[in-house]
Amino acid sequence: MAERKKLRDKEGWVKQTTIGEPRLSEIVELYRSLGYEVRLEPVKLDELDEECRRCYESEVDEVKTVYVRKKK
Repeated sequence: MAERKKLRDKEGWVKQTTIGEPRLSEIVELYRSLGYEVRLEPVKLDELDEECRRCYESEVDEVKTVYVRKKK
């Protein structure tokens, strides 16, 4: 897991949010319209604080973490 984070950081990906639909699609569209590349990854509950973890536990498959970077 730490290796994946190092690779994301090295490649310039910046974590923006963890969210589910319908807002997920809206956020992806917004970042793309602003000239960003968007990368979605499954949520990792162990990376969230306790309050967020409780909310997302029941819908872990529908929630994604959004990473962005400026297009090259």
